[in-house]
Amino acid sequence: MKIRAGLLAGICAGALAVPAYAQDTTGDSSESGIAETTDNTRVIIVTAQRQAQSLQEVPIAVSAFDAEALEAQQIENASDLQLTLPNVSFTKSNFTSSSFTIRGIGDLCVGVTCDAATAIHVNGSPLFGTRLFETEYFDLERIEVLRGPQGTLFGRNATSGVVNVVTAKPDLSGFGAAAEFEYGSFDSMRVKGMVNIPIGDSVGMRVAGYYLDRDGFTENLYDGSNIDGREMYAIRGSLRFEPTATTTIDLMGFYFREDDDRMRIQKQTCQRDPTGVLGCLAGRRDFDSTNANSTLASVLTSAELFAIQGLPTALALGSVYGPDGFANFDEPDDVRVVNTPFTPEYYADELQIQAHLDQAIGAMNLSVTGIYQETTVDSRQDYNLGILDRSGYATGLNTLAFFAANGIPTGVASPAFIPGSSAYFAPIAAALIPNGPNGVLCTSDNLTENQGVFEGQSICSDAPLAFDRSYQEQTSWSGEVILSSDYDGPFNFLVGGIYAESEVGENSYYVNSFGLDYATAMLGTFSSFANGLPPSYLATSMYRNNTTDFKLQSFGIFGEVYFDISDRLKFTGGLRYNDDKKTVEARTTLASFLNPFSNDGDPFDSPFAGGFDADPGIDGAQPFQVREVSFNEITGRAVLDYEISPDNTLYVSYSRGYKSGGINPPLSPIFAVSESFGPESINAFEIGSKNTFLDGTAQVNLTGFYYDYSGLQLSRIVARTSVNDTIDAKIWGVELETVLSPSRNWLINLNLSYLNAEVAGDQFFSNPRDPGGGDPDAVIIKDLGNGSHCALTGAGADGLVNFLNPYFGLQGTSEFPADGGIASSGAFGICSIYQAATAGAIGLVNPALAPLQPFIDAFGPVSVLSPGVEVNLKGNKLPQAPEYKASLGVQYTAEFGSGMTLVPRFDIALTGEQYGNVFNGNVNRIEPFVQANAQIQLNSADERWYVRAFVQNMFDSDSVTGLYLTDASSGNFTNIFTLDPRRYGVAIGAKF
Repeated sequence: MKIRAGLLAGICAGALAVPAYAQDTTGDSSESGIAETTDNTRVIIVTAQRQAQSLQEVPIAVSAFDAEALEAQQIENASDLQLTLPNVSFTKSNFTSSSFTIRGIGDLCVGVTCDAATAIHVNGSPLFGTRLFETEYFDLERIEVLRGPQGTLFGRNATSGVVNVVTAKPDLSGFGAAAEFEYGSFDSMRVKGMVNIPIGDSVGMRVAGYYLDRDGFTENLYDGSNIDGREMYAIRGSLRFEPTATTTIDLMGFYFREDDDRMRIQKQTCQRDPTGVLGCLAGRRDFDSTNANSTLASVLTSAELFAIQGLPTALALGSVYGPDGFANFDEPDDVRVVNTPFTPEYYADELQIQAHLDQAIGAMNLSVTGIYQETTVDSRQDYNLGILDRSGYATGLNTLAFFAANGIPTGVASPAFIPGSSAYFAPIAAALIPNGPNGVLCTSDNLTENQGVFEGQSICSDAPLAFDRSYQEQTSWSGEVILSSDYDGPFNFLVGGIYAESEVGENSYYVNSFGLDYATAMLGTFSSFANGLPPSYLATSMYRNNTTDFKLQSFGIFGEVYFDISDRLKFTGGLRYNDDKKTVEARTTLASFLNPFSNDGDPFDSPFAGGFDADPGIDGAQPFQVREVSFNEITGRAVLDYEISPDNTLYVSYSRGYKSGGINPPLSPIFAVSESFGPESINAFEIGSKNTFLDGTAQVNLTGFYYDYSGLQLSRIVARTSVNDTIDAKIWGVELETVLSPSRNWLINLNLSYLNAEVAGDQFFSNPRDPGGGDPDAVIIKDLGNGSHCALTGAGADGLVNFLNPYFGLQGTSEFPADGGIASSGAFGICSIYQAATAGAIGLVNPALAPLQPFIDAFGPVSVLSPGVEVNLKGNKLPQAPEYKASLGVQYTAEFGSGMTLVPRFDIALTGEQYGNVFNGNVNRIEPFVQANAQIQLNSADERWYVRAFVQNMFDSDSVTGLYLTDASSGNFTNIFTLDPRRYGVAIGAKF
């Protein structure tokens, strides 16, 4: 290829893992989650089948952590859960979201209309767009993680599994309180507290909360600051009312808020492309910056594009053949060190209000649950995590200042100036370079609607800025009713229904840069000037993918039967009908060549010749596109579990899962993608054995599974927008989970898992990082007009490009064949030109070129593929699916004559090789990593107070958990996401 012209599941016996409360009984097992049975064994009660059952008796793969286990293993948030759970991984992702992956199935679909593969619940109710992955755990009863498709009982269905966070409920038996203060490295301060107050005999109230404030993990060389800090708090209030012995009413309110300089991405990596066509090459990930000449902002402000458009090249900010803005930038070779002129900003909040009724009706129980949820997230960060060199801008900025002061010259020897032309450039100069060409450069600061630098909303810096913003507001609610039986006979049942609505009032992703502002000003103004229209500098100048209204309406009807075939053999069968409807109103805004960007003096209404008024409110915008899709499916499961002995159970199951499809964002018409994508479906087969040995001192659970997956949703970036495709996959694996307590003082847990998750069948896609697809004859073409790629293939491709490029005013060995003109004026992009040429129709592009056709044909068959050569993904590994995982935890309780105890604990977790992208290859490989935590806790004799010292990530591993690949117009860089660095500290706590 030429880059040219071209004891339970999980740690799970959590109660045993608790140093401070090893001998406590925490309450009634039907609701509290834990009940002590002997000195060596506790029974964990879970609601994995929407009823309270012993975890060891539930015939599905489920892991559970009670509050003490979370504390002992230093599991503070969702990211920490992956360190001990088999076949589970977690990573943050690029657009203020995350992916919780179970058995190779995660949230690989990106977009406002995507459903979560892993359903997140609180007290059994589904959450939408939750910020639960930002907050930290506090005052919980337990966390349950169900592995495998949940095609019957949970939420809106889930193809990979369910995470159910169960909050602590008020205790009506008496007053209680607890508090903890922690101080650690990075000047970290965390405070947690809880107060439980009974009100009479039938009402109880519980209030809990936490506050965290710490300095940033990452050093910014630009100003010597530390960024990626945290400042957040959450509070939860719960009320329990038991008016009768058979009635329980629970109310819960929760609020979380974060406002700090958290980084969405930790680092940007790139194997720098010296030509600038790809930006980054496809061999490896280096600590380097993309070649800025490959980016949309650079090609739109290049002398080459200005020449094609007939604009003065002296106004250009550089040449795509010259040194780029990152040529001399030294990217720090450390994931915890960056050099950026833009300080990240991060804001998120979430409100939850939940009500739950449990009513016993003889041998049956009626459960009614409703939840209301509001979430907001707003994040901005440097788009390239680097400092762009502005020295190449000197000629263009000086020319702009000259035109602003004098107007456009008409001659050279004795220049005259076009009367009134300075009026076109003076406001542009005042907005972009208010202190002159050597002063600060101002970039759109999109705090409101689409208004930016030309409407007086700007952020200025000595360095040219480029940053993005991810913003979303969402409200959701759901109601669920479940009726279950508890008869003494062999037959029982559960039936239920759920209705949910979720509405996104706005979901916007912006890319702002000085280059985009400059390009829209210059190209738009000259278009207006040529047509005798007023200046166009008020046009939309930042990129924005904008959803103003998305609505999901979903309902499900489900039921299960439980039949005891014999004293030892039991059957479970369930069915569910799912119905999902999605409606979205969205657009893409940018000063698009297809939608002319100019105005008539009114900054909000500006059609001009050859164009149309895309929106009466915003210039340069596509019209809103309203799209609607609906899906329905029947899913379910069948399970046989056999009790070999009271301590040993074997089960086999079949389940079918489903996840609805969605709608892709609108793109400019030059990028053809499907408007929607289809649903996922999965047929899952599982066999498992749950065992207790040696009088309860050893629990060993073994699970094997096989998945046949259809329509797995995967995202890719096209024109700076995430779109989704579907593929098929085959997945199988095994999981071993053990908890050992050889004596009352020792606790050991060991988990192992293996996973094989591959693309099934022939699946052909173009790799955005490698458009040539490994074809040695491929020549990669980059259009200056939009920054996209196409590939010319065939033995004569190289010679054809060398032959044709000079006729377009480009270098014969140009890395940058350019757009032939503004598309709205009827000209062709360079990829279209080559398509016409290889089809024998070059004269359609320009009649003057028709005589060249015989010479073009002489180069032989040449194909033009956009965006590139497709490759077969068959056999490739799925993203975020570590092949193997292992975790080990060891805890010892030293008892003193005074009654005090000293409890050291050590945990270590190994995550094997995985890939951040379905195209695999070395550039997408994520290396194995090890995380180790340790702590030691001193408990008072009456267990009223404790002191703890801890260290997290004691080996200070970088631990990359996920990757994000951008598109050709952004330079094909890779963002990486990591776990936190080493952190240590001390904590003191008390309970009353």
